[in-house]
Amino acid sequence: MVVNRFEVYLVNLDPTIGLEIKNIRPGLIISPNEMNHHIQTVIVAPLTMAGKDYPTRIHCTFNKKKGQIALDQIRTLDKARLIKRLGSIDPITQVEVLSVLRRLFA
Repeated sequence: MVVNRFEVYLVNLDPTIGLEIKNIRPGLIISPNEMNHHIQTVIVAPLTMAGKDYPTRIHCTFNKKKGQIALDQIRTLDKARLIKRLGSIDPITQVEVLSVLRRLFA
């Protein structure tokens, strides 16, 4: 399966523990393509409709729905958890995602 950074997939996040975001939901691929194209896992940030005002949440509109990219809930998943490709995020949101990731891991 060829997966690219900034694509959004419907992903199965279950099973989970505690306060981890769960269920089947959209997830943004944030791992670099060098990883995505060569190994069986990807790093995903779930999309959520919950309006938490955290510095690790990026407001976005995807498929005409407003929500947030939850960079505080990133997970490494096997590609078998990817159900189907839903699209990709816009270039402005891509830059914002990278900016927040840089601050998180600086």
